[in-house]
Amino acid sequence: MSDSQSNDPVPPLPATAAEAKPAVPPEPAATPESTAAEPPKAEPQAEAKPAAASVPPRAADPVNDDSAPWPQTWKLIAARFRALSDKAGRRMMQRTLKIGISARIFHPEEGAKGLRGRTLQYLEESIAQWVMSRNVLVFMIPTVNTNGLVHPSSIRLRDYAKHLDGLVLQGGADVSPQSYAQAATRPEWGGDRVRDMYELELLHEFIEAGKPVLGICRGCQLINVAFGGTLYQDIATDVPTSIKHVNDEYDRLHHAIQFPQGSSLATLFNSHGGEQNEWVVNSIHHQAVRDLGRDLTVEAISGSDNIVEAIRYRKAAFVMGLQWHPEFHRAGGPQLLDCTPILDGFLRAARETRF
Repeated sequence: MSDSQSNDPVPPLPATAAEAKPAVPPEPAATPESTAAEPPKAEPQAEAKPAAASVPPRAADPVNDDSAPWPQTWKLIAARFRALSDKAGRRMMQRTLKIGISARIFHPEEGAKGLRGRTLQYLEESIAQWVMSRNVLVFMIPTVNTNGLVHPSSIRLRDYAKHLDGLVLQGGADVSPQSYAQAATRPEWGGDRVRDMYELELLHEFIEAGKPVLGICRGCQLINVAFGGTLYQDIATDVPTSIKHVNDEYDRLHHAIQFPQGSSLATLFNSHGGEQNEWVVNSIHHQAVRDLGRDLTVEAISGSDNIVEAIRYRKAAFVMGLQWHPEFHRAGGPQLLDCTPILDGFLRAARETRF
């Protein structure tokens, strides 16, 4: 039987290669929302990363992990500790400063009776009032004698350095030439060796304790001697071309001084009063720095004869000596240098060394 005569339906013709692919439903049109939400496709990598399961889990942070049972308690304790620490720091900074002032010593003269027959230690009023003008407490530091037979004591000068915030070495008698390995060229220039030994130890203890020191007149000379320097025993004799640095006018004798460029006093006073070459101070001394001690720098000189008028110890935050008497300068006076910025710097250093 021929095919044309078959009753079976005729099979469809084979499809082309393009037509043979299964139909794929069309993708829906992208919307702005779907486009923004679609994550970027990962780029193929040459090497496969290790499985995530192989990385050990990170330990939980007890402070920041809110799933821990006590994170809020820990945060509360930490906040409370910080608050108490800040409060203690503020109280420390606000506590009234306690400044020690070295004692002047009156040695009894032969044949003296009554109180003048006793060794006296005293504080000149003006220096105490000048320091107290910044609302600080002032304490005169007496000499100590741990070998005393009548009133023995274990108190040492080191204890004063530990409990006080700073030291002022006040003026007074000459520094003995023996303290810088020389002999007095005249008997009246022999100085006070007993006071030298007491104040040299006191200076050493305060520097070792990291406390600031301000030396006034004799105190400036003593700082120089403490670091190996020497003194002119008498300026008029040793420097004949010098101006007068002492006479019967006492604190009414004045002369000009200059601050060397780069010195801390030059920076301090130029910032307060603008550029100025000379300043006026009183002059009540016949001795002065001759050979400068080690690690000391000159902070001021006499304007006419280059006599050293102020020094500073480089290896401490604040150890400075002034040859003039700032306590006799009226603050804001029309002529003499207002030395309250120096006092403020000394007291600022005292506050900073509390920590």
